Amino acid sequence: QVQLVESGGGLVQTGDSLTLSCVATGRNPYMVVMSFFRQAPGKDREFVAGIAMVGRDIEYENSVKGRFIISRDNAKNMITLQMNSLKPDDTAVYYCAARNSWNGRWDARATEWTYWGQGTQVTVSS
Repeated sequence: QVQLVESGGGLVQTGDSLTLSCVATGRNPYMVVMSFFRQAPGKDREFVAGIAMVGRDIEYENSVKGRFIISRDNAKNMITLQMNSLKPDDTAVYYCAARNSWNGRWDARATEWTYWGQGTQVTVSS
C-alpha cells in the first residue's frame, strides 16, 4: 500500500508565498505521476498541478500558471508545490494525488487518481 503525506499548509496574506510538500511512503512508493488538487468549500476538487516522476512532463491549471511551480525529488519520492503571489481565491484544502500508471495524457478528474493524501489547509487572507 502507498501513503501520501502532505505538509506545509498555513495562513498567509495576499501576495505571500507558501510551499507544500508531499512524500510517498509504503512498500512500493514509486509513482509514475504525482499531483496536487485543491478543494474550496462548496466546490468540486480541482486539479492544480502535476508532474511526471520520469521525464519533463508538467501540467498546470490555468489560474496558477506563472505563480505556482511544481518540482520533484525522486530520491525522496517527494514533490513540492511552490506557491507565489497567493490570492484569496487560492484558499482551499490542498491534496496530493498519485498514480502508478499513466498514458501520457493529463487527466484533471479526481476519480482517475489512485492514491490520495489527507489534505492540508491553505488560507489566504485579503
